Amino acid sequence: MPVRDIILAICVPLLWGIGFVITKPGMEQFPPMLINGLRWTLTGLFLIWWFPIPKKYLKNILLISFIGCTIQYSLTFTGLNIIDASSAVLFVQCEVPFGVLIAYFYLKERPQLKNIIGILIAFIGLIILSGAPNLEGKFIGVILILAGGFTWALGQVFAKEVSNKINGVVLTGWIGIIAGPQLILASQIFEGNVYISLISADYKAWLIVMYLALLMNILGYSIWYYVLGKYDVNRILPVMLLLPVTGVITSILFLNEKPDIRTYIGGMVIIIGVALILISRRES
Repeated sequence: MPVRDIILAICVPLLWGIGFVITKPGMEQFPPMLINGLRWTLTGLFLIWWFPIPKKYLKNILLISFIGCTIQYSLTFTGLNIIDASSAVLFVQCEVPFGVLIAYFYLKERPQLKNIIGILIAFIGLIILSGAPNLEGKFIGVILILAGGFTWALGQVFAKEVSNKINGVVLTGWIGIIAGPQLILASQIFEGNVYISLISADYKAWLIVMYLALLMNILGYSIWYYVLGKYDVNRILPVMLLLPVTGVITSILFLNEKPDIRTYIGGMVIIIGVALILISRRES
């Protein structure tokens, strides 16, 4: 993988890791489905004016947005509200092996041995970083997060077929315009009065939504769909294992958290595992 594409790929978990950290205070004012519905709606509204409807791929985008966005964010963020953050980090990353398996059966992508070894090394680091999960009475949360990880991975495999045919920015925009209203409707049904949340939120909550829409979605997902369109799922998806590393770094910088030595060791092991996957002997 060329250095440029490695840098682009690493930018995605960096942008998303920051987003996950700052979403926590945002969810104090916007419930999980609503904050995700707002971010994706704004994403779509910012982008669709610049691009025509990709009619040829509209059915694909409908499927991707419903499975990989609406269902996934509803499951994952509801689960995150149930279990503690360190456990959530571990289970969210199950989307990587899920994605590799789905790509193997659906896209017939056979992972290289070094990619499998890299994933295993990264997961060892993830376990070191996260510690022993505290799951007493929280298995519903675990199930929700695992289901969310599976649906996200499934959505990315479906997106793989489209992302190498249309621009990643176009794909991001039209996923947003479709999935955003679905999430807001789901919030109204399952979380309560959307209108009250909208009028009672302060400017800080709206700034968080803007970050999620502009940087986490428009920039992050556009880059993601670009690299996803160029490389096999089993090679590019493991970069998501860097999310907990960037999340920890963000927590140190912005929340003044002081992680212990286990966190640093786990982070280094994750980076080694992901580097094994991303860096080839020959760069093209």
